[in-house]
Amino acid sequence: MGKTFKYSVGPWNLHQGADMFGPPVRPDVEFGRKLELFKEIGFDALQLHDDDAVPDLNNFSGRELAEQARKLKHLMDETGLVVEFIAPRLWEDPETRDGAYTANREKQRNYAMERTKKALEIADILGTRNIVLWLAREGNFVPESKDAVKGVERIVEAVNSILDHNKSVRVLFEPKPNEPVDKSFVPTVGHALALACLTKDPDRVGVLIESAHSILAGLDPSDDMAFALAHKKLWGVHLNDQNGLKFDQDRPFGSVNLRSAFNQVRVLIENGFGRNGEYVGVDVKALRTQDAAAAHKHLRHSLEAVEWMAQKAKSLNMEFVEARRQDLDFEALDRYMIKHLLGI
Repeated sequence: MGKTFKYSVGPWNLHQGADMFGPPVRPDVEFGRKLELFKEIGFDALQLHDDDAVPDLNNFSGRELAEQARKLKHLMDETGLVVEFIAPRLWEDPETRDGAYTANREKQRNYAMERTKKALEIADILGTRNIVLWLAREGNFVPESKDAVKGVERIVEAVNSILDHNKSVRVLFEPKPNEPVDKSFVPTVGHALALACLTKDPDRVGVLIESAHSILAGLDPSDDMAFALAHKKLWGVHLNDQNGLKFDQDRPFGSVNLRSAFNQVRVLIENGFGRNGEYVGVDVKALRTQDAAAAHKHLRHSLEAVEWMAQKAKSLNMEFVEARRQDLDFEALDRYMIKHLLGI
């Protein structure tokens, strides 16, 4: 099967199977072996958190930080993968339990910015200009615990600091409505794009859309992608699937809703996603029931699903589709789409 897109993946997608209700059930995979597997499966680029790139990041700074990042760059070069983005992991450290950029205490906000500056240094060494911000704890459980207006303003200040620190960097918001917080300050793509307009250089602020996050907000991922594409702000995607308004499941792409999966790929192809170097990323985890030997199949399955949907999108009879759009016979269009997806 040929490749329609260039693909990216994160090391966390080879997962040990732990969840909120149970410990790991599989051994961890050594980082170098993960890279080998990714390359074998067909990935082109790696998604990284800052501490994926430099473990124990808080213990390094300056020259030592650069040396650690260069070790990874050497390993990446040997494997033939490049880095798509760096994302500062600002939600796991005890310092950021009240949030990072929007924490009530100045000490914690300062820590978040210093951590972010380290991520910028790592990104520069690894050769990517993309910084992804998943604002995991930038929100609240108790509505009165934070000033929501000031929270938005502090996120804008943080982004402006990033843009000032490196004049070539781009910031990609990865919006999500909830989890781990009850209510996020930037819950949807629309919020993220509006917030981008408040920054000092909106041309360098866009979005990365994850399918499951749109579904968790009660929205259609392909519509979210179309909205961002219309603004020329869709700079990354994480394709996966989600069974309703539950926790973030990271199911393999197309495993729940094939029609939705088709339309996500269709809107990307129809609008030339990838022509400017963008990657189609997956963010999927193996089911906890998988044994270690089979715990990478979900990655191959997701890429296969994308390519199957790409072939369906390319073989769509657009003359028929456009005719039904004009004569308003959407019942006929709906039936055609079902038959087309089923191959009958």
